[in-house]
Amino acid sequence: MINNSERPKRTPIYLIGLVCIMLSASFAAVPFYDWFCKVTGYGGTPETYSDSFDGPILNKTIKVRFDASKAKDMRWNFIPMQNEVEVKIGETALVFYEAHNPTSETISGQASFNVFPFSAGNYFSKIDCFCFVEQTLQPGERVKMPVTFYIDPEIDENIETRNIKSLTLSYTFYKLEEETKS
Repeated sequence: MINNSERPKRTPIYLIGLVCIMLSASFAAVPFYDWFCKVTGYGGTPETYSDSFDGPILNKTIKVRFDASKAKDMRWNFIPMQNEVEVKIGETALVFYEAHNPTSETISGQASFNVFPFSAGNYFSKIDCFCFVEQTLQPGERVKMPVTFYIDPEIDENIETRNIKSLTLSYTFYKLEEETKS
């Protein structure tokens, strides 16, 4: 049986444990959400493929706009090399983003992505993308990073997506801390 004098001594331990759990959950939220979106296609996360698309190419085009942003602590410059392209549905396209590390230190980062409107995310398929791997830039280094994609012809069969005339592919670069790099 626990007497009442022991209860006040355990309360700070429980509170510290609760704070540690909440802090751990906050750090795990971003990678868990990225994983969840990639698996389910939720939130406009595109499907990813390792092979090229060899299906039908429709005589219908969609304008794809490109957006680039970065987390508050990421000190790179990051921009799309083109603002938009018009692609036939089912046609493979190649575009580039540019990253520049203007600092005097080596910085590693990783990009997350999404597609808007969200309903088009399942039909925007990436074949190759810089976002699949960690990127490390040396001081002053500037790189062009490719994205190869196609829009699945099934987009034209879905009542919610068949009338989409344009979509936006957005990337956000996050700085990777030394302890999170493998």
